[in-house]
Amino acid sequence: MGYFDLTHHHSARLLSFSLRLFSTLTPNPATPTKSFRTFSRIFQQCSDGRALNPGKQAHSQMIVSGFEPTVFVMNCLIQMYVKCCNLDYATKVFGEMIERDTVSWNTVIFAYAECGKMELAQKFFDVMPIRDVVSWNSLISGYLRNGEYMKSIDVCMQMRSSGMAFDPTSLAVISKACSGVEDYDLGIQIHCVAVKMGFDVDVVTGSALLDMYAKCRKLEFSLQVFRELPEKNWVSWSSIIAGCVQNDQLLKGLEMFKKMQKAAIGVSQSTYASVFRSCAGLSAYRFGSQLHGHVIKAHFGSDVIVGTATLDMYAKCGSMSDARKLFNSLPNHNLQSYNAIIIGYARNGQGNEALHLFLLLLKSGLGFDEISLSGVLGACAVIKGHLEGLQLHGLAVKSRLRSNICVSNAILDMYGKCRYLTDAYCVFAEMIRRDAVSWNAIIAAYEQNDNRDETLQIFVSMLRSRMEPDQFTYGSVLKACAVQQALNHGMEIHGRIIKSGMGLDLFVGGALVDMYCKCGTIEEAEKIHNRTDEQTMVSWNAILSGFSQQKQSEDAQRFFARMLETGVNPDNFTYATILDTCANLATVGLGMQIHAQIIKQELQSDAYISSTLVDMYSKCGNMQDSRLMFEKAHKRDPVTWNAMICGYAHHGLGEDALKVFEDMQLENVKPNRSTFVSVLRACAHVGNVEKGLHYFHSMQSDYNLAPQLEHYSCMVDIIGRSGQLGEALRLIQEMPFEADAVIWRTMLSICKLHGDIEMAEKAASSILQLDPQDSAAYVLLSNIYADSGMWDEMSKMRKAMRSHRVKKEPGCSWIEVKDEVHAFSVGDKAHPRCNEIYEKLYLLVGEMKWAGYMPFIHFDEEVAEEEEGHEQELGNFMYNA
Repeated sequence: MGYFDLTHHHSARLLSFSLRLFSTLTPNPATPTKSFRTFSRIFQQCSDGRALNPGKQAHSQMIVSGFEPTVFVMNCLIQMYVKCCNLDYATKVFGEMIERDTVSWNTVIFAYAECGKMELAQKFFDVMPIRDVVSWNSLISGYLRNGEYMKSIDVCMQMRSSGMAFDPTSLAVISKACSGVEDYDLGIQIHCVAVKMGFDVDVVTGSALLDMYAKCRKLEFSLQVFRELPEKNWVSWSSIIAGCVQNDQLLKGLEMFKKMQKAAIGVSQSTYASVFRSCAGLSAYRFGSQLHGHVIKAHFGSDVIVGTATLDMYAKCGSMSDARKLFNSLPNHNLQSYNAIIIGYARNGQGNEALHLFLLLLKSGLGFDEISLSGVLGACAVIKGHLEGLQLHGLAVKSRLRSNICVSNAILDMYGKCRYLTDAYCVFAEMIRRDAVSWNAIIAAYEQNDNRDETLQIFVSMLRSRMEPDQFTYGSVLKACAVQQALNHGMEIHGRIIKSGMGLDLFVGGALVDMYCKCGTIEEAEKIHNRTDEQTMVSWNAILSGFSQQKQSEDAQRFFARMLETGVNPDNFTYATILDTCANLATVGLGMQIHAQIIKQELQSDAYISSTLVDMYSKCGNMQDSRLMFEKAHKRDPVTWNAMICGYAHHGLGEDALKVFEDMQLENVKPNRSTFVSVLRACAHVGNVEKGLHYFHSMQSDYNLAPQLEHYSCMVDIIGRSGQLGEALRLIQEMPFEADAVIWRTMLSICKLHGDIEMAEKAASSILQLDPQDSAAYVLLSNIYADSGMWDEMSKMRKAMRSHRVKKEPGCSWIEVKDEVHAFSVGDKAHPRCNEIYEKLYLLVGEMKWAGYMPFIHFDEEVAEEEEGHEQELGNFMYNA
């Protein structure tokens, strides 16, 4: 038997005893006092026990006995019917009363207000002959409970105008109304009235005032009111803790909770809910789990409201196993607990679990609301479950929740993330009301699906609709500008951001830095980065990545050093980016230092870092360590396999590359287009035409990957190296798209290898049609003429280069000595120790000649005029044994 059952049983026993006592009495007018006390007491007992049927029996007995009740007895009877939720009987009793006092009227007004029938409550209030402060408070609090805050404030103003003085309850109620509309100015006036009347020290009024200040975003005043309260109860403590949380002062909220414990104040449901919300916001899993123990100790473990707040905390801290255990252990579930666990699974990327819980919710008979539906639609977006999302869309239409803006936004977002842009736009177009989230969802949908032009067009439509963009809007459109490298559009948006006052927002600042970096304007990106008070990892990484993408690896490494000097801890993306620059510069020493830091911070298990380490070591010529990193990788994704295959292919180890590719297939790792580029290059190195053709056709037949230009370029190289120049040319001509300069340059190199002048002239002509300033075409063709002894033709090519002002980019090499990179180009005299370097080179050349090695030099008059002293410009020599 539960607590309520015991209470009800006890009340019934008392009522039975009272009725037996009443039956022994006779309706003797000489003893009215005895009867008066008996009936009033019976009605009060029925009211306290919510015992409607015994109360009705007592009412019948009173009528049958002929007893003439006083106003007090009738008021007790009305109160009993009101408390038993039988408003019709209460109204009927009130209507039959010959004489009524203020309490009678107040009881009926309160009853109608409690039931949400404010029109009738107002009607009774308007016609009542005499009003007291309780009458006004009942009406004001009635409007407040029904969410009509402005009406509540209007009635309060009327009360003030009528000359009726406020009491502590009046001030508490009107303070709550100010909280509802966040009317700070009116709240100050109410506070002044409370101070003038001396009610500011009242715990009820004070609690309402501090709650008002907190909801009006004036937490400092809320704390001041709290400190000045001479007496603090659990309501005032709960209000101040909730105020701290509402104002994002989460740590302050936890501090106030600790002080509350020291003051030995009991904790309520609302207090626990606020503190768990603080833990969730701070991702304070450890403190949250300790607080869970506090809940169990305080006998709130089975409370569904506290349990919901607890599992929400676990979900937001990423511990879905704890959240699910708690959900399963709750004796009863409500809609809110289901919503919390569904949203938790969706946010933690476990969409299938969220869908399963939603099905359980439907079977539970609790129904669902816009929060449930939005959460499960978010789960569909996570797993790209278009079919499930379509069914939920139908459920939303059937339940008439489609018009709810939160649900519509969730449907729109789901279609966008499932790559159904047409459906997403249809939902957006049909929306009667759109908020910033709606616009952000459709803009993000187009941006995420690579429709960059439409992204910017919808952004313009948003501006025309007078809807102000927020940081998420700017994040999406700046990303679109970055991918398109639309610098002008990006600069225009930057100007609007500055005007809107969001220029210093961390999220927007990071997006701006990324946009300028990807548009190649790294100087501007650095300016924005330096102006930001608090640089985020996004901003640091964007600039590092920008330097890397612009092939400014030295600048990237200098910026990385500056980052370390400021005390910023790199993340996995930072390390991967800087390792990439080490690969580009072949600075294996720095790469090994970075590798040591990665091990120290236990980031080596990250798949992105593993693949970059494999790539870095291979590009630095250390294939042994590259293979070691590959073997030690905890999880080999396609990128890691590609890095290993590519490393072997680049070093001419074709057989090893193909062996790794075969292992990759045995591991059931699906190759991508990049994988096949490396595989085909490996086939070219080993000269295996048969395997090359097999893998080229396997791309389409086995993996449904249409070959791109780079794959055709590899095939031209494979076929051409085998001497089948005609077949290579036919492949170029039969490609489903136009050949680019890279393919023709590959063809030209093969022609040089086989000395095919006619085919070489055709390839060179095709290159120069595409790019008249391509120096490689002139140089390769002139070398082919030189190899064939066609000196006149070679001279013509050199003259053509000069007349078209085509300059061959000088070769460059570098070496790292004691953590310093030394770069050298042809005829370079910029190095501070160039004389010593050239003296050493002369010695080496002399020793090589003495040993029998002779330089092979392409030479003619044009070259002699252009290049001073081929002996000094040793970078042009090609030594043959």
